[in-house]
Amino acid sequence: MEFLLDSVDLEKIKYYNEHLFLTGVTSNPSILKKDGVDGDLFSHLRAIRKILGPKKQLHVQVTGNSCEEMVADAKRIKEELGEGVYIKVPTNLLGLKAMQKLKAAGYLVTATAIYTEFQAYQALNVNADYLAPYYNRMLNQGINAAEIIANVAKEISRSNLKSKILAASFHNVDQVNQAIRNGAQAVTVGPDIVKSAFEMPAISKAVADFRADWETLYTDDLSKI
Repeated sequence: MEFLLDSVDLEKIKYYNEHLFLTGVTSNPSILKKDGVDGDLFSHLRAIRKILGPKKQLHVQVTGNSCEEMVADAKRIKEELGEGVYIKVPTNLLGLKAMQKLKAAGYLVTATAIYTEFQAYQALNVNADYLAPYYNRMLNQGINAAEIIANVAKEISRSNLKSKILAASFHNVDQVNQAIRNGAQAVTVGPDIVKSAFEMPAISKAVADFRADWETLYTDDLSKI
């Protein structure tokens, strides 16, 4: 299972890259705005790649309004950030056209803004490397996100495809678990959700209890044990 951090906050990326086994980092303009990135975009993204190292992933969104603009965005991103960067493209008609051109040119592609099963199948048809269904946003639209992920995962297996489901847009840890249980090979999760997963009072109490019980058994200098 691949675990990515949905953030462009350099300190948080550094922290979680040291503590968790991260596959990489995902970004988009909304995350850039949320995390207050207002300087040179590519300098910031290069700083993320430096933290992650050459073997980990960075996913970057195109913003063009036409197929040609999306392809131009992808070319600029690759020129600025080098090989191995994943180009995030929206899964609409123009985006699917752009994905075909990018895949033919050897780009790594992540199909984003997936809300429906049909979108996902079309992204599979153009050989997108990752498909990003927006889990919580799907639920907010009354869409059964877990069922769609399960069906798409079955199609990937049935057709022996190399594409992977990169589930995104989570509201809580349980949604992350549901996506993985239903076949998502990868998830991208915001730092707030990661933090909540490890700061449960029950976890902190268990750790404190272990320490207290240890100290009642060994009251001498613990460093000698």
